[in-house]
Amino acid sequence: MYRVILTVLATLLLFASLTAIDVQAADGGGDDATGEVQQRGDGASNKIKQPGFVDIVFLSGPVAVLIWLLIFSSSFAMIALVVDGILQTKRDKILPIHVVEGVRASLDEGDLGNAVATCEQNPGPLSNILMAGYSNITDGFDVVQDAVAAARDMESEKILQRINYLNLCGQIAPMLGLLGTVTGMVRAFGSLADAGAMKDQLLALAISGALWTTVAGLLISVPALLGFTIFKNLATKVLLETEATVLDLIKILRNAEVEDEEETYE
Repeated sequence: MYRVILTVLATLLLFASLTAIDVQAADGGGDDATGEVQQRGDGASNKIKQPGFVDIVFLSGPVAVLIWLLIFSSSFAMIALVVDGILQTKRDKILPIHVVEGVRASLDEGDLGNAVATCEQNPGPLSNILMAGYSNITDGFDVVQDAVAAARDMESEKILQRINYLNLCGQIAPMLGLLGTVTGMVRAFGSLADAGAMKDQLLALAISGALWTTVAGLLISVPALLGFTIFKNLATKVLLETEATVLDLIKILRNAEVEDEEETYE
């Protein structure tokens, strides 16, 4: 539920930013353009209406509409992945303290079965890594270390695979924006033959509309790449700490087994 709400709010914020920039551009360029047209037309009202953002999206041809749909899809994916990254890289989700304390208390009492039960009742990256170590405890501590490292790599890959899609959005979005700008420029220069005396204004408006795709692509790319870097570093840090915690817990169990063997030997 919270993920859906955050996605909707972030989407509305993106559209509001694009609309605000559009309104500001229209207000800033209106006076100069109007004055120039009136001078050229000797007082005639030849002002060309500044197209709005909706006009740029839906009235620029089928190719432009398709590119905008892909850009909007990238924005939705980026927002959803950012929310998912926030939830997936939470420290309490990867390294829950109550699981560590429960397993440590069970091992201090020499109850491996209770430690395993604690992991089974609390599934997650930490529990999966612990279970990989417990399943190889009879094969020696070196094997346990290798099993823990392999399990940590697997859990890291599961988390980073989802985070890597943010990097994909950050790479694709500006490319889609550039594609929209290039196709818009081709369309703008292609329409100059029928522009007549007002070709300068029509060309300027067409190029301005074409550049909107680049703006939208960069608005998607920047937070996507930033989120990818932050989530990747955070997940790697917490997973390394998780591996160290697991090795510490396994060491407690190994020491207990060595002491029992020495007492039996005596």
